[in-house]
Amino acid sequence: MTAPSPPGRPVKRSLTLMGHRTSVSLEPDFWDAFRAMAETDGLSINALAARIDAERAPGTGLATAIRLAVLAHYRGRR
Repeated sequence: MTAPSPPGRPVKRSLTLMGHRTSVSLEPDFWDAFRAMAETDGLSINALAARIDAERAPGTGLATAIRLAVLAHYRGRR
């Protein structure tokens, strides 16, 4: 068993986007907020990540796009 990550340290998790596996590193609070956002939208984490991936600006990394989407969601600007 691995030890839990210290608070605030990014945690790498695997996602599947359009049939391809990728990994994303986010801080635990962002993972929690991302999961809650997906649940609110009635989507799986992978489906929400795919939507964010399709909408992100060129040159913006997926982790950054997820953080910005979470921030916009909680600010009420979806």
